[in-house]
Amino acid sequence: MTELSRRTVLAGSTAAAGALSLAPGFIEAFFNSAMAQSASFNKYKVGAIEVAGLADGVNTFPLPDRFVVNQSKEQVQKALAAAKLDTEKLSIPFNPVVFKNGNRIVLIDAGMGPAANAQNPNVGNTVKNLTAAGYDPAKVTDVVISHFHGDHINGLLNGTNPTYPNAQVHVPAAEWKYWTDEGEVSRAPDGRKPAFANVKRVFADGLKNKVTQYQHGKDVVPGLMAVATTGHTPGHTSYILGTGNDRVFVQSDVTNVPSLFVANPGWHVQFDQDAKQAEETRRKTYDMLAKDKIRVQGFHFPFPSLGRIEKTKDGYRLSNA
Repeated sequence: MTELSRRTVLAGSTAAAGALSLAPGFIEAFFNSAMAQSASFNKYKVGAIEVAGLADGVNTFPLPDRFVVNQSKEQVQKALAAAKLDTEKLSIPFNPVVFKNGNRIVLIDAGMGPAANAQNPNVGNTVKNLTAAGYDPAKVTDVVISHFHGDHINGLLNGTNPTYPNAQVHVPAAEWKYWTDEGEVSRAPDGRKPAFANVKRVFADGLKNKVTQYQHGKDVVPGLMAVATTGHTPGHTSYILGTGNDRVFVQSDVTNVPSLFVANPGWHVQFDQDAKQAEETRRKTYDMLAKDKIRVQGFHFPFPSLGRIEKTKDGYRLSNA
């Protein structure tokens, strides 16, 4: 795994999975974002860089029996109850990030997209909230993709046309290699084959494969370094935005619902392709964030999705930034 910052070489964590530890402010923000998705954005600064978290929306569905594959549904319900969340349903937020650095406007991940919004107005709101935050989609210069799951790439298209027609699309080289390999398609379990088809729909059919591949451990665009946080997918990527002492870690899908997976880093979400590697990544990442006190922006954190990671006796907790 690539080093998680320019100055920190991570050691493995011995922290065990623990009890729920989620700051009340995040719980309140979660309910607020779930109930109202109108023009939701959160602006802040990282040095001279202007950043905005964007609410793409919240998807709510019945709690699956195996959402956490190495815990019983009853244990998951206990954690949700402790967080004062619904124990029969899950609500998962989606929160891309945009930043302006000099003459570049950079969107990190594209959300569910206009097609999803047409079917369900609770998701696919990235363009609306990007505009509300003061950014013209036509003036976005770069879209940086963390990995190829649909909630991160589907928003690249509006129908069959690019949503951001003047933007260069950047993708992780390791992710591109995996999802465009016909051998991987043939070997994939049946449940993953639709994801391969969706990658083809977005990139080959929609964007005509006009992408720039980037490497982990290097800047994708000025001020944004790609960090290997693999396990969720083979090329899953997070980012360090900013330099020096003022940085924010954009964690992509290092964790999903924080009340489950931040507090319990040993719990394995059903979406992780390599659960063991994803857990190792999670512990190393959160050890670094807690030690260096770096703000973290989480794609699946409750809006405004910006906080800090703190170590607890048994795991970690998410607190306000």
